[in-house]
Amino acid sequence: MRLITVHLPDHLVQGLEKLVEGGRYPSRSEAIRVAVRDLLNRELYSRTERRGLMMG
Repeated sequence: MRLITVHLPDHLVQGLEKLVEGGRYPSRSEAIRVAVRDLLNRELYSRTERRGLMMG
């Protein structure tokens, strides 16, 4: 796994902390990993699949 640095506004960090404190995620890092994975699945991978269906 690679380490990256991200700067977030305070309100987003506070939201992440609430998710962790509420037990939804074990850490802020895990919450961010889930968010990025969901974003990629929605924005990148599903578009690629749709293009393949349209072209194939």
